[in-house]
Amino acid sequence: MCKYNNIDCCTRLFRRKDNLKKVIILVFLIIMVGYAVWQAIEAKGTKIGIEIGNEAPDFQMQTLDGATVTLSSLEGKKVLVNFWASWCGPCLDEMPEIEEIHNEFGNDVEVLAVNMTVTEKNIEAVENFVQEHGLTFPILLDESNKTNSTYEVLSLPTSYFIDTEGVIKHKYIGAMTKEYMIEQLNKLK
Repeated sequence: MCKYNNIDCCTRLFRRKDNLKKVIILVFLIIMVGYAVWQAIEAKGTKIGIEIGNEAPDFQMQTLDGATVTLSSLEGKKVLVNFWASWCGPCLDEMPEIEEIHNEFGNDVEVLAVNMTVTEKNIEAVENFVQEHGLTFPILLDESNKTNSTYEVLSLPTSYFIDTEGVIKHKYIGAMTKEYMIEQLNKLK
């Protein structure tokens, strides 16, 4: 039996039950809030990464003409991100067709050519390449190699096709034909 009188025992028991109720309610609320947060994250979309279906990692770089470009500022547009260098033979092969894509798709597609600047002899090599080939789309300078590393670019050229929600839908390593680029861009929403 209880070493206290019956009234004390009952009071202590009810206090313990009240505390237990509070703990159960608190645990329930924590679980519900956690579940709501998880659902909100799931509803937002995908995780950030470089695999097909991932939200493309954001970047910020200076263009050859001194402007600043961020990938996130282009949400709502289809984006072709092409990693290249002026010394790269296959890059040279596809650049005229990327220029044609840029001209034909106009405002429907943003072309971003990310130059692997750390591998260039100097910035003049990039400028000369752009002038010689009449490129009019933005040339981004990855002077620290940060974006190339983030996107794990091991071969040039490497291209990513990103939809209007910022999700990577296709990746291609090597020189692309105009037809291939059109096919991939038309698949983007």
